[in-house]
Amino acid sequence: MRLQAIGPNVLRRTKGDGPWHILLRQVNDPLIYVLLGAVALAVLMGKVVDGLVVLNTIIGFVQEYRAGQAIEALMDMVPQTATVLRDGGKATLSAVELVPGDVVQLASGDRVPADMRLVSARSLKVDEAALTGESVPVEKRIEPLVEVTPLADRNNMIYGGTHVTYGTGTAVVVATANDTELGRISSMLHETTSVLTPLTCQLAVVGKWLTLAIVIVAAVLFVVGMLRGYPVVEATLAAITLAVGAIPEGLPAIVTIALAIGVRRMASRRAVIRRLPAVETLGSTTVICTDKTGTLTKNEMTVKEFMTTEGAYAVTGAGYAPEGYLLDEDGAKLGEAPLE
Repeated sequence: MRLQAIGPNVLRRTKGDGPWHILLRQVNDPLIYVLLGAVALAVLMGKVVDGLVVLNTIIGFVQEYRAGQAIEALMDMVPQTATVLRDGGKATLSAVELVPGDVVQLASGDRVPADMRLVSARSLKVDEAALTGESVPVEKRIEPLVEVTPLADRNNMIYGGTHVTYGTGTAVVVATANDTELGRISSMLHETTSVLTPLTCQLAVVGKWLTLAIVIVAAVLFVVGMLRGYPVVEATLAAITLAVGAIPEGLPAIVTIALAIGVRRMASRRAVIRRLPAVETLGSTTVICTDKTGTLTKNEMTVKEFMTTEGAYAVTGAGYAPEGYLLDEDGAKLGEAPLE
């Protein structure tokens, strides 16, 4: 009954931009409108190769769509199962079925399925880097706190999306789904407004002025042709020809392809870019100032080099993944770790 009234413990996701919306965004520019008209005219005149400039729109669409799919895959922050005390016994349930009032048992290695108030804790430590940015696990206690305690100092609470790194505990669910702190952050992310990058602003200004200039010159040429006694069809064709010739057909394609190459290079460094223009700003960033160690990292310390009585050795690999090699001072791979 409570599950039907409150709903499942799943973050509600607002519907993202669909394929058509992303595609239309690629052509939402005055210069692109004129360019598409020129492309259509070029194709009708049999110049198919010149019309292939429309491929820049397809490139931009593919990059944004793939980035959006990758970001959606990062939204899975709720664990699959949870150990719950119900009907006087212990049961393993899907975390989706949790409701406020459920009593959940936690142990080292568990991901917290919802926001909960601790009722018992034994040497319990929780990694809250995903929520607060604190790189060091927080020790939890059951003592009550004052009502105005900041989130990072609420040691008697554990929050959905965080990890238990040490100890055990029992807690009562107080909030699920979008009522959790993680859900509140998710809702705030969907309320953000889009900010134009410097490159986007500059291209928009150039496009507007260039479009206006082309239209004015084409109109003047049409009027001059009519005043000189040319037929309407010939005057119109002359104006259209001038407009097509004045359009920098390669500019949108070059900008899009250059940004797409930048997105691919950043993706190889595990930086996901949703919209192409953002790579111009993020790619030129040289210094990021932050006071939270775990906010911009995976909060995983990795040994890169160590020394023994035999010499110095390098270690490849990163994080907790069991991948990597030992290298000697000359960079040669070692088959076994030095014991001394």
